[in-house]
Amino acid sequence: MKLPKKVYLIDTNIILRFLLKDHPELGPKTTAFMSKVANRTIKAEILDIVTVECVYVMEKFYRIPKEKISEKLSKILNFSGIVNSNRSELLQALLKFETSNVDIVDCVFAAISSSSRVVVSFDKDMLKLKAVTETL
Repeated sequence: MKLPKKVYLIDTNIILRFLLKDHPELGPKTTAFMSKVANRTIKAEILDIVTVECVYVMEKFYRIPKEKISEKLSKILNFSGIVNSNRSELLQALLKFETSNVDIVDCVFAAISSSSRVVVSFDKDMLKLKAVTETL
């Protein structure tokens, strides 16, 4: 029986150090690691919660514009070593985030909603995002 190949779960701080290049010691380490992911030398996954946390920190703490946040995170999600099964939903959520005045959590909800995954919310933003919803 063949053992599964290792998949790295990338934490928010790795992505932030890689994108911001603001730490002289950790920056080069993250660049080397992410280069391996980009070249598919290693496989990695970025959880939804990490994507949301990255958006939040970049937007609220670093004051990076939505367009730049979406562009940078989308580029990483498209690295050939990223093995997320929900990559297309995360990319769609980032696009919704970039083009709307709605927070990233609602954008993720909208991106993953479908006729079999219905969002239940009182939030009117779900209508703006064309999420599949039902009201109580």
